[in-house]
Amino acid sequence: MLFHLAPGTRAYRSAYTFLHLIVLSLSIYLVVSISIDTFRGIDFYAPRYLHTQFYICIAFIAVFFLELALAEKKWRFLRNNLLFLLVSVPYLDLFNLYHVNFTPQVAYLVQYIPLVRGGYALAIVVGTFTYNRAASIFVTYLVTLMATVYFGSLMFYLFENKVNVGVNSYTDSLWWALMDMTTVGSDIHPVTPPGKVIAVVLAALGMMMFPIFTVYITSLISHRRASSDADMALPQGLSRLHDALKEGHTLAETSKK
Repeated sequence: MLFHLAPGTRAYRSAYTFLHLIVLSLSIYLVVSISIDTFRGIDFYAPRYLHTQFYICIAFIAVFFLELALAEKKWRFLRNNLLFLLVSVPYLDLFNLYHVNFTPQVAYLVQYIPLVRGGYALAIVVGTFTYNRAASIFVTYLVTLMATVYFGSLMFYLFENKVNVGVNSYTDSLWWALMDMTTVGSDIHPVTPPGKVIAVVLAALGMMMFPIFTVYITSLISHRRASSDADMALPQGLSRLHDALKEGHTLAETSKK
């Protein structure tokens, strides 16, 4: 029955939203697992995490093919969303299976690949539950901003901890990420090449993303001003209509006399 839903119907949109909610929930669970492993210093090839990521990636792939089955234009859907199929592949498990060895830092970065799928699902879900496009963009912007700061601070902590004298705990890394994202700067300076790359990326993303806040506020003010003008125009129109009716009544009385 799922595959016979008519495109554009409420049931069709609900099915899509439900699938994206599944992806979003699994992505959050994956983020929690990555965070716990980072703070505890657990090896990224530990069986527990490999199994967790494997089953989540399989679920992502299953959702992708369900969406493909629901799509009206399947080749177009496949062409536009092929990237999300590629990022859903459990690369860490494949590398471990074929004994492809990377440094712990590279293995750590590979963990984040499936989260790209979760980011797309987040944008779809936010767009479904927000009242207009400006609000959708703003909420997506806020969540993306917080996620960027959080992931950037985690990676910075991994690379700079025990190497950088300014990074003694995760809170130091989080403070640095917040200051770097806002381009304010702090007294903590990256000393490793990956840490320097993260610093540049966070600062660049901050400069690109903060103008969205200005766009949203401008849109909100314009919308309220337009609503206020419409509310003022209605009483004025009714007043003119009343005057016209009164004038017509007066003329009618005069003609009778």
